[in-house]
Amino acid sequence: MRVSIAVLSLTLLCGAALASVVAVGPGVFPATPVLTFTGLADGTEVNGLIVSGVQFSYSLGNGNIVIDGGPGTTNNVIPQNVVSIGNPAGVLTLLLPSQSNIFGYGYAILNTITVPNATTITLFLGATNQGSLSYTGVVDPVFTGGFAGIQSTLPFDRVQLTFNSAAAPAFAVDNIRFANVVIPEPSTWLLTLGAVALVFVGLRRKPSARQS
Repeated sequence: MRVSIAVLSLTLLCGAALASVVAVGPGVFPATPVLTFTGLADGTEVNGLIVSGVQFSYSLGNGNIVIDGGPGTTNNVIPQNVVSIGNPAGVLTLLLPSQSNIFGYGYAILNTITVPNATTITLFLGATNQGSLSYTGVVDPVFTGGFAGIQSTLPFDRVQLTFNSAAAPAFAVDNIRFANVVIPEPSTWLLTLGAVALVFVGLRRKPSARQS
């Protein structure tokens, strides 16, 4: 029974370590092509659009998403790019062509002040939620925005993006990147293995104590 508990503890602890997600900057990504929308005509419908193997879909209330040049050039958005029109409340979903463990994009929202939870990334492998992170948008350099990047210790193949519709009536997305890279073993693994080793040492010593 004690051994079963120890094995269960090891499984739970390792699972928790594997499921971690952290925010990353653009410098973490390898030199893979960045998904831009250059060459696509203004007004191109994004729902069902496939660019570089990435399939886009959305659910945005009574709004829609198209290719456009707005909001102009920012630090992380360069026309052409994805732009919301109408009610931006909802989800923009990207189905990736292969499993990845890092993902990121440049974004802007229609505001000119710092906005907490300006955008949120949620990761999925099939139907399984692999974790999510929210990002604070800052002036970049005129409209609020920035770069949202996430790294997961579990792979994912579908990404959902949401934006703070209470703070901004529109958003833009550009310079999407994703990859599958080798992630260094987290320090929590060492702590976990050390703790489990102590449990097993204790289990092995207890029978000897009873015999004496």
